[in-house]
Amino acid sequence: MAKWGEGDPRWIVEERPDATNVNNWHWTEKNACQWSKEKLKELLVGLKLDNKVGKCKVTELSKSDGDASANNRKAKIIVFYEWELRMKWKAKVPGEDESIEGTIEIPNLSDENTVDDLDIQFLTEATSKAAQLMKEALRADGTPVVKAALQNYIDALKREFTQGMILPSKEQVTSSVNKLSDLRLDSVKDTGKNGLTTGGKNSGVKLDLCNLKSSTSMKCTAIEAFNALTRPEMFAAFTNGSGRIEPKVGGTFEMFGGNVHGKILDLKEPTVLVQEWRLKEWPDGHFSKVAFTILEKDDSTDITIEQTGIPKSALEKTKEGWERYYWDAMKRTFGFGSFII
Repeated sequence: MAKWGEGDPRWIVEERPDATNVNNWHWTEKNACQWSKEKLKELLVGLKLDNKVGKCKVTELSKSDGDASANNRKAKIIVFYEWELRMKWKAKVPGEDESIEGTIEIPNLSDENTVDDLDIQFLTEATSKAAQLMKEALRADGTPVVKAALQNYIDALKREFTQGMILPSKEQVTSSVNKLSDLRLDSVKDTGKNGLTTGGKNSGVKLDLCNLKSSTSMKCTAIEAFNALTRPEMFAAFTNGSGRIEPKVGGTFEMFGGNVHGKILDLKEPTVLVQEWRLKEWPDGHFSKVAFTILEKDDSTDITIEQTGIPKSALEKTKEGWERYYWDAMKRTFGFGSFII
C-alpha cells in the first residue's frame, strides 16, 4: 500500500465542496441539443441582412435538425455538434410593392468543418428581377453575416454552455482569489511618469497622456468592415462571443468581460465611427477618444483609428490590443485576411 501522499493523484479527494470527479479524471457529458436550438434561434431570428439592393432580415428558424454535446475528459473540453438548418427571410426592395421571401439552407454545420467551409444557400421562388438581385446580394453580403452568427453559436457552445464542467482544484481557487486581489489593487493605483499615484476621478492628479494611430488593410468592402465593427452579431463573433454593442449614437459597447468598454459618439455608415473608449484598468472615469476612418479602395478597404488620451503607461498594451484583438481577429473570423500596415 502506498504511503500517505504517494498515492495516485487521480484518487486523492481534494479539499473542495464537491469532492467528486477528482482532478477531472472521469468522462462527463452534457446534452446541448435544447440549449443549442434556443441559442441558434436567439442568434438567427431577427438577423439583419440589409444590402445595397434593399432591407432584409431572417424571420424564422424553420428547421434545426441535429444534435450537440459537450464532454470533459482529463480537464479537456470537447464539443460535438452537427446541424441541418433552414431559415426564412423576408426582404423589401425600394420601388417594389411586394415583399420578397425566401429561405437559407445550411446542411453541414458540424464540428468537422469551420464556418468558412459552410455551404450557405440563399433561395427564393420569386422570379422577378428584384428578387434575383436580392438573392445575389444576399449571397455576397449576407453570407459573412450568417457565418458570424454561427461562429457566435460555436463560441458560446464552447465557453458559455461548458461553464462549470471543469471543476477547480483548491490551488486554482486560491490562485484566482490572489489574482483578483492584485487586479483590484492595480485598478485603484497607477503610477505615472513622475511616480505620482493617479487613482479615481477625484484624485486631482494630472495623467501623462499620449496618442496612437493604427491602420490595417482588409480584403472586404467598406460596408462589410463597418458592419463587423457595429453589428451586434458580427462584433460578438470576432471578440470570441464576449462583445456587446448598441449601434447608435449614445449606445454602449463592451468586450472581454468589460475589460474594454465605452460609448458611441458618432456613427456614419459606412465610413465613420467615433467612440469613447477605455480599458478597465485605467484610472476610474478616464476615457480616451477613438475615431475610425473606413476607406474603400478597388480591391481592399483601409481602416484607420486615431486614439487620443491614452495613459502613457498603457500605450504599448493598447497598440498591441488593436492589432491582435481587432485587426487580426476580424481577418481570422470573417476571412478579411491581409497584411497589417
